[in-house]
Amino acid sequence: MIATASAVAFVVYSCKGKIQQSDDVDFSAAPVQIVRNMFVVQTENSLLQLRMEADLMERYENDSVSYELFPEGFAVYGYNEEGLLETEITSDNARHEKFEKDDLETWAAFGNVVVKNVINRERMETDTLYWDRKNERIYTDCYVRMYSPDGFMQGYGMESDQRARNSSIFNPFDSYGIVIQDSTKVAVDSANFIGPFPEK
Repeated sequence: MIATASAVAFVVYSCKGKIQQSDDVDFSAAPVQIVRNMFVVQTENSLLQLRMEADLMERYENDSVSYELFPEGFAVYGYNEEGLLETEITSDNARHEKFEKDDLETWAAFGNVVVKNVINRERMETDTLYWDRKNERIYTDCYVRMYSPDGFMQGYGMESDQRARNSSIFNPFDSYGIVIQDSTKVAVDSANFIGPFPEK
């Protein structure tokens, strides 16, 4: 009995001797929320306005700002007044910030950013894009390539309304235009096309 008590005391003492104090944990560096396969829908008067999808969202918070990171990329789909898909924005990753003091909100997309206006059949490519939600505009200071049925443009800096209906490049260079006007050509909006309808 005495030998067993000694063995237990030795085991407890030897284990206690190996325990080290852990480093302090910095909770501000850890996300307060993680969402996988995120799917968000925004509607108004029963019409779809916005759809957002992301494989991973991480939310962080501190005293002055809360922000969300989308490290595995995200996609935003905007719908027009008739409920048709009009705008697509995709990127490799993104960041959304909300500043409590000033009531400001900013969105930024990074890496292989592609903006499409599917109704106008226009496509823009850049590395960084900002969305000013309050003023309903998107913009960048980075290199931009724009493709449309009327041609190709490139340059530095771009601004547009948030639906990418009216885009302007600030500093275009070495652009060339391909203009094809064919009055018999029929353009089909493949994103919103429903049909063909079966015969009755």
